[in-house]
Amino acid sequence: MPLYEYLCLDCGNLFEELRSMSDADVTISCEACGGDHTSRKISLFAAHSEGKLLTGGHEGCSSCRGGVCATCGV
Repeated sequence: MPLYEYLCLDCGNLFEELRSMSDADVTISCEACGGDHTSRKISLFAAHSEGKLLTGGHEGCSSCRGGVCATCGV
């Protein structure tokens, strides 16, 4: 089952949820404020094999999670 990231548009809380693909865009309540005004985020990922970057991410650091990385600045 995929892990999806959601953003609460009321309180700004970012949270993750394991959900089936068919439920990915079904309204989900924020775990912090209980509001239903949430949006699924597009998640970035990186795949490595034999030390080579295969998809997504960059050659920076292992803690990069999309956007600007606080560790390596990419």
